[in-house]
Amino acid sequence: MSNTPISAMQAPDAVDPVDDGMNWSLRPLLTQVWQSIVRWRWLIAGIVAAVLTIALIGTLLKAPVYTAKAQIEISREQKNITSVEGLESAGQGRDLEFYETQYALLKAQSLAERIAKKLDLKNSEAFFAAYGQKLYEPPEGAKSESKAVNEERQRRAVQLLLDNVEISPIRLSRLVDIKLQSRSPALSAKITNVWVQEFIGLSMDRQFASTADARKFLEERLGVLKARLEQSEREVVTFASSRDIVTLDTVRDADGRTFTQRTLASADLEALNQALSVAKADRVTAQSRAGGSADNSTEALNNPALTQLRAKRAEVAAQYAKLLVRFEPAYPEAVTLKQEMAALDAAIGRETSRIGGSRQQAFQEAMARERDLTTKVNGLKAELDRQRQDSIQFNIYQREADTNRQLYDALLQRYKEIGVAGTVGVSNISIVDFADVPQKPSSPNLPLNMVIAFLIGLAIACASVFALEQIDEGIRTPDDVRNHLGLPLLGNSPKVDDHNPIDDLGDAKSALYEAMFSLRSVLAFSTSHGFPKSLVVTSTQASEGKSTTALALAFVVARTGKSVVLVDADLRSPSQHANLAIDNRAGLANALAGEGQAVNYVQHIPVGNFSALTTGPAVPNPAELFSTERLREIVLSLGEVFDHVIVDAPPVLGLADAPLIGTSAEGMVFVIEAERTSRRAARTAIQRLQAVGNRVLGVVVTKIDLKRHNYGYGYGYGYGYSYGYGEKAEV
Repeated sequence: MSNTPISAMQAPDAVDPVDDGMNWSLRPLLTQVWQSIVRWRWLIAGIVAAVLTIALIGTLLKAPVYTAKAQIEISREQKNITSVEGLESAGQGRDLEFYETQYALLKAQSLAERIAKKLDLKNSEAFFAAYGQKLYEPPEGAKSESKAVNEERQRRAVQLLLDNVEISPIRLSRLVDIKLQSRSPALSAKITNVWVQEFIGLSMDRQFASTADARKFLEERLGVLKARLEQSEREVVTFASSRDIVTLDTVRDADGRTFTQRTLASADLEALNQALSVAKADRVTAQSRAGGSADNSTEALNNPALTQLRAKRAEVAAQYAKLLVRFEPAYPEAVTLKQEMAALDAAIGRETSRIGGSRQQAFQEAMARERDLTTKVNGLKAELDRQRQDSIQFNIYQREADTNRQLYDALLQRYKEIGVAGTVGVSNISIVDFADVPQKPSSPNLPLNMVIAFLIGLAIACASVFALEQIDEGIRTPDDVRNHLGLPLLGNSPKVDDHNPIDDLGDAKSALYEAMFSLRSVLAFSTSHGFPKSLVVTSTQASEGKSTTALALAFVVARTGKSVVLVDADLRSPSQHANLAIDNRAGLANALAGEGQAVNYVQHIPVGNFSALTTGPAVPNPAELFSTERLREIVLSLGEVFDHVIVDAPPVLGLADAPLIGTSAEGMVFVIEAERTSRRAARTAIQRLQAVGNRVLGVVVTKIDLKRHNYGYGYGYGYGYSYGYGEKAEV
């Protein structure tokens, strides 16, 4: 077994024998919750019982309420009797917002006002009585039928309807339940049925109203567009007339846009351009013919006169040749033939010249015609270019007219469709089930109310316990000692009855004895030489169990075979002489005053090597006695006689005794009562002790209620007493 002092240990957990190796910082949360529940069980039970009682009384006193239910179906699209589309788009019903809108409209104030007006609820005493109210009466002096009184009654009736109606959509369906409750079953069913009927009527009225508004709007827009269309078409005609634009052929596409394919200028240019092409071809032909020989030309070959002349000359030439065979050229007949041949040649030459002249004349005429047509075509080109420039503005006017025409036609068509669809009067809402008169009340539901009350009471109790746990600064768990005080937990002791602790210490199997034996074992490791030679036991305030701890610790150490003297240093409120049933006429006060040695006042207790030094007579100022070196000398002298000296010191807060006493001992044990001493006060007391050089070995938590802290400190007292753990401790 190691003798390492407790101050040198790295982890305080290692010195806690009842910790059983468990890290308290990792304790399950449910364990802490269970401890809180056990600790505040009576508060929790009281709060839950109070809430249940209130709920029971309230349920028994509440008047029975009857709930009537009707069911309707809201289709996504209206039933189309005609093929004409109405004002509402078909895709709107597919949106999620559609049904949310319908649910909101089912509980709209306008619908409630419509129902109240139809049933005249503002003047119905039965209606107000069904909700535990009376018919509103005007103040004295006011007329019962005044406008203000009727408005107030109407407002109250509408508010009652809205407060007691419930809209319950059935998930993943088009069905909606409308529920209304009141104290009258017949009235609940009547109002529920009227509610669904008026909702359908209001929906249709809203459709008619929207259709009428749309028709009125379209009528106004049609008038404006008609005037705008007439003006734009007039501008098209006026501009075309002023620019001599004559259209011969116009076409409109599927979108209603107008396209001009031919104008008069373009048609004329097309015709003249074709004539010019022909003239150019004729001129080329004439020019070719005019440049060739006329003798062998087609005209010459096909000319009858020229053909006859050439035939005649050939005949004369033949006769002349025949004569020259027989006669000389001067022969008269030959001369005659020769002259005739010359005349024929002259005639042929003249005819050939005439043919060549006609070719040249045809070429000149073709040239003149080509020039004339070229001049006219160029003029038409200029005219057409000018018209094309003007066509830009013309097309602007034309597009504006087309746009106005399209808008006018579309609005006119829509105006006619809405007029047809608005008169059909078909609703997309249908009634599935009418409300029947309920046969039994829907509330109050006693079992349900009690369950809800239990849950509410439990929630209030949990909140109260949580708040109390947060504001409670008492030491409740070992972790509080380590985390808030910065000291190791030496041990703890159970809460005992208000009797002499000697009675419990006499039984080695008692919880108090086991606790003190565990404390003694831990303190055996607090110094290098084992259990401290001298030890002071103190606490923050009185009645925390320090005197019992000091007495029990001394008793247990004495039973281990060591000689122990218990010094009662609480001169202000001594208690050890009463616990041990010994005389207190002389004791520590006498020794401090110098009236002999302290050992002379020690009284032996018939329990092993156990002795005690009581306080002796009361003194006026104990602090003055403890401020001298006399106490240190007394402790040292007792240490020479006894193995261990255990001093029961007064509380720290409010007194100067404990810090002075602690300087005379080897160490101090600080006692804290569980759940009573605040952490702030304990820290202050420990700081006072340490400020004057006292060595505080650790903390002992006392007065632990085992029934409430079964899992809070160690493994729980009483676990091994039936197995003789106490007997083993004595050995």
